[in-house]
Amino acid sequence: MPCLDITTNVNLDKIDTDSVFKEVTKAVSSITGNPENFVMVIIKGSVALSFGGTKEPAALAEIMAMGGITTEMKRKLIATIGEILEKNLSIPRTRFILKVHPTMPRIPSKL
Repeated sequence: MPCLDITTNVNLDKIDTDSVFKEVTKAVSSITGNPENFVMVIIKGSVALSFGGTKEPAALAEIMAMGGITTEMKRKLIATIGEILEKNLSIPRTRFILKVHPTMPRIPSKL
């Protein structure tokens, strides 16, 4: 079950976050191979955040998933989530960081 937590300095009050949630959920599901109903997404806006010494739009995302995230998955997640944030929140891809948290591998239900 992947969980993606996005923190940004962008004010989300006048943004259609429903479309962001849908697009990001679909992307994480597709890239990690998990059903959409197992993907959790958290978006926090208007956070005091500076990147490169400026307060221009930026975002930090953190993801964890049972079974882990491969290097290839991470590359795809960075590119895809970056595109979604740029399109919907006007956050340049160069001002977006994805942090991957390692988790324990899935344990088979029958040993």
